[in-house]
Amino acid sequence: MKKHISLIKFSLLTFGLFSTAAQAHFPLMSCWFESDKVVCETGYSDGSKAVDYNVNMYDYDDNLIAKVNTDKRSIAEFTKPDTDFYLVFDSGHESPVEVDVVEINEK
Repeated sequence: MKKHISLIKFSLLTFGLFSTAAQAHFPLMSCWFESDKVVCETGYSDGSKAVDYNVNMYDYDDNLIAKVNTDKRSIAEFTKPDTDFYLVFDSGHESPVEVDVVEINEK
């Protein structure tokens, strides 16, 4: 009987670990141009917002051009630079999200 109970406890523990992993969410970022601005919306795969997080803009030499915090709508707005750039949203949770200027279109 003791072995049977231990097996049940092990099964429940394993199930609990895997069900938690299945509920994990990952960061997302979508960016677009609006005239002279670059606008990015951040969030998570579960639909939640990423409020008050940094979104960083870098040139292709990895120099920080600008840093903006997301607002209460999970939006970060930048002035469009005269150089090529990429944007990084690092929520500290999973791998950072990067969006390159060539991936951005007018909305």
